[in-house]
Amino acid sequence: MEKKLLKACIAECLGTFVLVFFACGVAALTQGSLVATAMAFGLVIVAMAYTVGRISGCHINPAVSLGCLLAKRMSVKEFVAYVCAQIVGGLLGAVLLFGILKMSGHEFVYNITVETVGSVKAIGNASNGLVGVGEKFGNYLAAILVEVVLTFVFVYVILNVTDGKNEGVGKKAGVLIGFTLTLVHLLGIGLTGTSVNPARSIGTAVGTALFGGGTEPLKVVWIFIVAPLLGAALAALVFKLLHKEEK
Repeated sequence: MEKKLLKACIAECLGTFVLVFFACGVAALTQGSLVATAMAFGLVIVAMAYTVGRISGCHINPAVSLGCLLAKRMSVKEFVAYVCAQIVGGLLGAVLLFGILKMSGHEFVYNITVETVGSVKAIGNASNGLVGVGEKFGNYLAAILVEVVLTFVFVYVILNVTDGKNEGVGKKAGVLIGFTLTLVHLLGIGLTGTSVNPARSIGTAVGTALFGGGTEPLKVVWIFIVAPLLGAALAALVFKLLHKEEK
C-alpha cells in the first residue's frame, strides 16, 4: 500500500473511531436523547471534516465511500482500503466506549426495549444508539426504507457540496455536511435509531455483544449495512443523472 493511501486509511480509522466513541457515547450517557445525540453526530463530522478531511476526505462511513466510488471519485482499491479502515475504527471506538462504561460501573440501558413510532416497531438499545426492528416483514421493510432515504439524502448532499464545480461552498462544506447529518438523526432516531453508516452499526453491535448487552443488534445489523449502501448507490445515480454536463 502506497504511503498516501496508508495515511488516508489511518485518518479514516481515526475519524470513525472518534465518531463512534463520542457520538455513540453521548447517545449512551443521555439514554438516546434526540437533540443531544443528533448534535453529537453532526458536531463530530464538522470537527473531523476540518482535521482528517484534508488527508482522506473524511468519509468515515462506507456508504459515503461507496457514493464516491460510484461517482468516480476514488478507485476500487481505495474504496476497499477505506472501508476496512472505517470498520476497524468503528470497532475500536465501540469496544473502548463500552469497555470504559462497563469498568466504571456506569448505569445505562443494556436491555432491549420495544417502542412503536409511526409504522415502525423499533427494538432499541439505548446503550449504543443502535436499534433494530420488530420481527414482522413489514417492520423490516419500513426500517430499510427509512435508512435508504436517510442515507440517500446524506450522501447526495455530500456529493454536491464537495463537487469542485459547486461554486460558493468551499470551506463551508464540512459545516453543511454536519448540519445534514444532524437533520438526518433528528428524524431517524425516532424511527430506526439512525445508522446511515455500516461501520458505526457494526462497531456498536459487536461492542454491545461483547459487554453483556445481548446479540439482538448483531441479528439485525444486516439492515444497517444493506440499506445505507443502497441509499448511497441511489444518491450517486441521481447525482450523475442530474449533474451530467450537457454536450
